[in-house]
Amino acid sequence: MSSVARRSVARPWSIQDLGEAGDVGALAHYADPAYYDKTYRGRKDDVAYYVALGIASKGPVLEYGVGSGRVALPLARSGIRVTGVDLSRPMLRQLEAHLDEEATDVRRRVKLVHGDMRTQKIRGRFPLVIAPFNVVLHLYDRTDVEAFLSRVKAQLAPGGSLVFDFSMPQPADLCLDPNKRYKAPRFRHPTRGLCRYAERFEYDPLRQLLVVWMEFTPEDGSQPWMVPLTHRQFFPQEMRELLHYAGFTDVRFTQDFSDDPPTPLADSLVAHCRLARRRRRT
Repeated sequence: MSSVARRSVARPWSIQDLGEAGDVGALAHYADPAYYDKTYRGRKDDVAYYVALGIASKGPVLEYGVGSGRVALPLARSGIRVTGVDLSRPMLRQLEAHLDEEATDVRRRVKLVHGDMRTQKIRGRFPLVIAPFNVVLHLYDRTDVEAFLSRVKAQLAPGGSLVFDFSMPQPADLCLDPNKRYKAPRFRHPTRGLCRYAERFEYDPLRQLLVVWMEFTPEDGSQPWMVPLTHRQFFPQEMRELLHYAGFTDVRFTQDFSDDPPTPLADSLVAHCRLARRRRRT
């Protein structure tokens, strides 16, 4: 785990310490791939949803935030070629290790690129571009969003689709006392053994940034550590307008990895959109 993610629980950061781009809160959670894999291994609905989209598109698929391959590997096992982009080297190394355990044909379908989703150029165009599991919530300001969507536009094949999901902002989470710790049951960390776990929530209403401070305290008495996870809070109409003004059309939202229209009770919204066709000059 990086030194960033191991800062003492006794000396937490302030939200202002995250800087303009919130780099600490964008990277620290992904510095421990073993913990990430264990924590999210039960998350299956989004995987099935994106695999179905990938099969329907016939590929290849460009995935931003490929991580340790939670979505990319099932896509590749389904016969779809995937190019995965991620800024986290530890997560990409974890995915490479997972690929070593796959059949040769699966390995050949996956191409990995280390880079920033706002700027990384990828060779070729894709009928489907995806950004699963709140990847877009690491776009912390308007310029980040514009840069990412501009990059997507350059990578989409004619008639191609961009599909991504993001958590519906929960008003209750945005007004929690940042000094209150919410404890969870003890769990066995994959590399640190039995740990106590707690979370704090801190919201900056001006920047619309929610930081989840994850506190880990090993039962063996070794040094506790804290990991920040920073997510931009995008409200549905805000996201719709950002896509519209970036030149996307046919924007629609569905709820919780189904084809159902969203309701106020949705946990996640899935955004589907296409690139607007340029009008021919007459």
